[in-house]
Amino acid sequence: MLLRLVATVLLGSACLSANAHDHGHADQSHAAGAFDIQQVWSRAMPPSAPTGAVYFSLQNPTDEADRLVGVRTERAEKAELHTHVHEGEVMRMQQVEAVDVPASGQVEFKPGGYHVMLFKLSKPLVAGDRFPLTLIFENAGDVTVEVSVEEQAPQDHGATHMHH
Repeated sequence: MLLRLVATVLLGSACLSANAHDHGHADQSHAAGAFDIQQVWSRAMPPSAPTGAVYFSLQNPTDEADRLVGVRTERAEKAELHTHVHEGEVMRMQQVEAVDVPASGQVEFKPGGYHVMLFKLSKPLVAGDRFPLTLIFENAGDVTVEVSVEEQAPQDHGATHMHH
């Protein structure tokens, strides 16, 4: 009985920390259930830009694969999962229905690869702004992270990111 109580308290603590947000800088980490989501950022755009993109690193340390099947944010009328594809000498964006997240694996959402496209922004992406983005997983469900709007891509600090 005591073991069950301790397990419940630990699980509750883990769930609460998964919803915590770091308000310090773009080199942040969100412990989202089993996922570790790091460096969630978007590039600042001119006020007239109707679109934007969000990038992050998604790590799945568990032994069960999952799929990112959607995204949403109040910051844009529509948010979609996208990738870049090469067609001969031309590179173009293409919407994808889902992104596989392998067991004990990592998926990078970065310029030139997977990313979240934001369409019809509700307000411009200005450096220093922050906004919530909900990632929708097939098995893990909804995970909300905080996007930091940056002038330039943040530097990859490897092991220096913060854990919640």
